[in-house]
Amino acid sequence: QVRRRPYSLVLFDEIEKAHPDVWNALLQLLDDGRLTDGQGRAVNFRNAVVVMTSNVGTSFVKRAGALGFAGMRDSEEDEQSKQIEDALKKTFRPEFINRIDEIIVFEPLGLEDVIEIVDLQIKDVQKRLSDFGNLQIELTDATREWLAKQGYDKDFGARPLKRAIQRHVESPLSVALLKGEFTAGDRILIDAVNGELVFTKVGETV
Repeated sequence: QVRRRPYSLVLFDEIEKAHPDVWNALLQLLDDGRLTDGQGRAVNFRNAVVVMTSNVGTSFVKRAGALGFAGMRDSEEDEQSKQIEDALKKTFRPEFINRIDEIIVFEPLGLEDVIEIVDLQIKDVQKRLSDFGNLQIELTDATREWLAKQGYDKDFGARPLKRAIQRHVESPLSVALLKGEFTAGDRILIDAVNGELVFTKVGETV
């Protein structure tokens, strides 16, 4: 594919799980900007961006975020970066690491980050509701924060968030529609009250 589209983003996910032969091939790619395939043909990677992900050292990141959404002090971030760097050196050969231009550590998501993801996923829900019957939902700030906390896991990040929105927003709303509590054209306010979400009609869409 890179031969046909030289300006590409090439992703190697969880590179630490690759066979050592793959690492050796990557040495050539990162050093010469080319890779020789199984048929002996050289593929030019000079115009490609190569990204590799790894879970090596993530235990230090998880440990730093074990108390929830709280951030770290600069000294703690420096110590964490050093621990991750040491873990990488124990896993990958020095000549491999030295050919990597930059190592980026992704910190655990903060509460505001997860709330932004809530907003994005609620936009998708809103689009489906608009297509279904011109329904409109509005979330209070308390609801957005409540969903963010329900859908965040320190081990899996925001991956459970979609299920949380389905469970706490989409499913109850579907049941309410089937019962006739809401109809097409309603504006529905969703508020977090005493640890649960409350759905209230506040008007009609124009």
